[in-house]
Amino acid sequence: MATVETRRITKQFEGHLAVDAIDLLVKEGEFLVLLGPSGCGKTTLLRMLAGLERPTSGDVVIDGKVVTDLPPRARNIAMVFQSYALYPHLSVHKNIAFPLNAVGMPKEEVRKKVEWAAGMFGIGRLLDRKPRQLSGGERQRVALARAVVREPVVFLLDEPLSNLDAKLRTAARDELQQFQRRLGTTTIYVTHDQVEAMGLGDRIAVLNLGRIRQIGTPLEVYAEPADTFVATFIGSPPMNLIESDAVITGFRPEHYLPRTAFASGEALTSFPLVVSRVEYLGADRLVYGTLEPPHPQARVISRLPSTVTVPVNPGERHEFALRPQDLKRFDRETGLKARGAPR
Repeated sequence: MATVETRRITKQFEGHLAVDAIDLLVKEGEFLVLLGPSGCGKTTLLRMLAGLERPTSGDVVIDGKVVTDLPPRARNIAMVFQSYALYPHLSVHKNIAFPLNAVGMPKEEVRKKVEWAAGMFGIGRLLDRKPRQLSGGERQRVALARAVVREPVVFLLDEPLSNLDAKLRTAARDELQQFQRRLGTTTIYVTHDQVEAMGLGDRIAVLNLGRIRQIGTPLEVYAEPADTFVATFIGSPPMNLIESDAVITGFRPEHYLPRTAFASGEALTSFPLVVSRVEYLGADRLVYGTLEPPHPQARVISRLPSTVTVPVNPGERHEFALRPQDLKRFDRETGLKARGAPR
């Protein structure tokens, strides 16, 4: 295990600032997720950690040692890409063994390590096959086994599950987390998928425009977003935002319910809603509508669990409300969480 640190790391491409002076510290054995939209700088940051991109300025530090000028092979890290990058002409066994053979490890030791890594990911029966004979999930496991077999101090994973279908991705996410917990290897994982980030990470670093907007546990970034970008990027549906004077008021759809869903006499903040449409999602209903005056006529969403049985239909007006502690406030000019706003 090792710590990973960046010190004011910056990367420019022909005048475009892809990564903007990021300071980051990843703890030993931590699973950190870099989350953000396309073009936010997360993959560029990962590639600088790996040594595949050289920073314009700043340093990369692994286990207390500055490695900015070291090539990838000297950093004792392993990286798994979105494409898996398997050698199509080699068997699964030879793909996994490739990094061990490259450093001249004795043949018998290579065999033992390959069998160990293959057993960890349940692909021992596939060792004689070629990548073209494997499913997407099996290829992903081969790529992870090839990374594990080197026993690196840091894993860098660049959207390794994005090529899998939804059902397989959920299963692979669980397997990946269990494997990381068993090995305890410091892991940095890039994704644009918030569900993946929330399910995998010990902490999440939310990036946009080359900067970290917030870093914290999944609960922290969801419940207490640092700004309106995080508030609307994390959560599906995203947080409702209502502009009013110098303040933007935010609240999560699952907190915004018909008044009858709350205990009688409970202190509530009312936001009457005119319903425009309803989506039935099995366990939940998503209710879309517009707030009534005196509130700004903003479009908002409510997520109603199946336990809330109030009939809600398009064209109807309903008394919706929420608890005051579930209201978040942001500065209208900066988008940052307003000073003095409740935690």
